[in-house]
Amino acid sequence: MIIPAMNLTQIQYIQLDREAWCVTAQVSNLSNPVGINSAWNNSYWLSVCPSSHIVFTELRHFEWHYHVVQKPISKRSIARRQRQQQRQGVRQLLQTLLNKLEISDTLDESSFPYRLRQSKYYVCFSHTAAHNKNEFNKKSNQNIGAISYSKIAAVISRRCPAGIDIEHNDVAWHIVKRFYSDNEITILQTLPKNQRDYIAKLLWQIKESFIKIHQYTLAQGLGIDYSDVIPALTDDINKDFVTISHTDNQSNHQIAILQSNQTVVVF
Repeated sequence: MIIPAMNLTQIQYIQLDREAWCVTAQVSNLSNPVGINSAWNNSYWLSVCPSSHIVFTELRHFEWHYHVVQKPISKRSIARRQRQQQRQGVRQLLQTLLNKLEISDTLDESSFPYRLRQSKYYVCFSHTAAHNKNEFNKKSNQNIGAISYSKIAAVISRRCPAGIDIEHNDVAWHIVKRFYSDNEITILQTLPKNQRDYIAKLLWQIKESFIKIHQYTLAQGLGIDYSDVIPALTDDINKDFVTISHTDNQSNHQIAILQSNQTVVVF
């Protein structure tokens, strides 16, 4: 499958400290021009109205009629195309950050965590569909170009592995009750619903970021108790940029909340 060219917009660079930077953007595919690639991906019917004696050199005089038969796009194909788009987009976004910092390097993807080959910066990516997942499922037959766009993010850190999570959608309360720790649920239940849902989403992003750092399983990572950061999250709920210190049994980390970018970074 041919991956369309990526169109990165709304690019924002954020310096987290002296040795860590992140970048976020929106990515969408450019419309495919009608050409050879389109010809292979669609069915074409051709009707010709020649004269009674066909001469090859006179084909330019024929009347050609093209009829494009649109093939329905399955949900699986849409999801696969979007994953490919996101994969290409975050790597393209990383390169824009390296260009911004005047770092000439390449990404080593041979093992986790990812690192830059020469400078040894740790690298982490994140992406999320920029629409409601339920609506996405309902619209599986519409043109992929109309819905195929995502929010993407990348972080580099020299000191230690970093995790990043960009998320557009809220976390359903029944999911919170299934996976979060008892301490987290107890505190969240004391908050007004809007605040509760916002903090629950931030906790999910913090958990996802630590999962990427420590390579936890999803269930293991979501069940870890981060209730100690909830008071700081609620106190600074109206701030666009917040950093919180967090110490676990392995190391000390900083948690950055980039509210306008819907991004959480642990570094």
